[in-house]
Amino acid sequence: MRSNNVLGIVFSYDYDYVLPELTNLRTMGSVPFGGRYRLIDFALSNFVNCGISKVGVITKSNYQSLMDHIGTGKPWDLSRKREGMYLLPPFSNASAAGMYAHRIQALYGRLGFLNRSNEEYVVFCDCNVVCNIDFRELLSAHDKSGADITIAYRKGMAPKIDDTLVFDLNAENRILKAALKVNSQDAVNYSLNIYVMRKSLLERLLTEAVGMNNTDFERDIIQKNTSLLKIYGYRVDGFARTIDSLMSYFNINMELLKRENRAALFDPERPVYTKVRDDMPAIHGLGSKVKNSLIADGCIINGEVENSILFRGVRIAKNAKVKNSIVMQGSFVSESASIESVIMDKSVVITPNKMLCGTNNYPVYVGKSIVI
Repeated sequence: MRSNNVLGIVFSYDYDYVLPELTNLRTMGSVPFGGRYRLIDFALSNFVNCGISKVGVITKSNYQSLMDHIGTGKPWDLSRKREGMYLLPPFSNASAAGMYAHRIQALYGRLGFLNRSNEEYVVFCDCNVVCNIDFRELLSAHDKSGADITIAYRKGMAPKIDDTLVFDLNAENRILKAALKVNSQDAVNYSLNIYVMRKSLLERLLTEAVGMNNTDFERDIIQKNTSLLKIYGYRVDGFARTIDSLMSYFNINMELLKRENRAALFDPERPVYTKVRDDMPAIHGLGSKVKNSLIADGCIINGEVENSILFRGVRIAKNAKVKNSIVMQGSFVSESASIESVIMDKSVVITPNKMLCGTNNYPVYVGKSIVI
């Protein structure tokens, strides 16, 4: 299967509800991650690293920051005269209100875009999965198995999301049974919501689903067709994490403080691209102390930072202490202030001598532009 014969689709908004603190003013795809990235960067990079050059980004609401981030797609080499990136806003005949109610409606509302695309296959995914997958291997596995649909999955504890698919597979990785809403304390095979199929099959399934007034993609298309279609799984063994809550967002970020996790996610052979923001290198003042932390460019540190992630332009004043925290772009921790187990959104200010403390099991979240 040639990569230039594959169309990529990214759902930038699905699962906004699992992270309401951070998606109140932005969509899931534009949630900051790892010191300099946005969540959509991983999906777009997975596409372009395997040669997929036409990508549609389906949006729903709060997508101004997403538009600012992805622009014309130049950082991912998707700013082209032909093909490239297509922003697909939520205004179509599929929804009189101009908003998609579910995934089937969102895809059906984009049938015009699908019909105009010459690619034979389509791959679509969400933005709440942090992974760096070689899509060439995924596409090759789909081709060799003769599958109608291939779904990337991971073995482990299933995320706490109601419509997560859990699979039973045979020795050839064919999915025999798919279940939803499984509450298990054991490791299971759960979907990463990365699907590969022929574009013609997707169009047929969508048309049938809308005709039957079906609304749930996982239940009404995948689960109901496990015995009628050849649906196979593709196991992902590398660093692949699903964000299902603020706690999981915090933990997945903190996993990057371990060298082996960074090496697994940021493979130099498959770079993760993002919007370039030229800035000065981070400045570490006299008497500053930094231990086991990720520090982005443009930061000015005169205090102490430990086990934390600092985004671009963060300032830590003299005698200030930051521990086990995520501090987003443009935030400021003032002199003699202290924070621990805190998630600070963009442009937050902690005034002098204030102390803010959460726990590793319950981090404190501070909203965008708030002054404490």
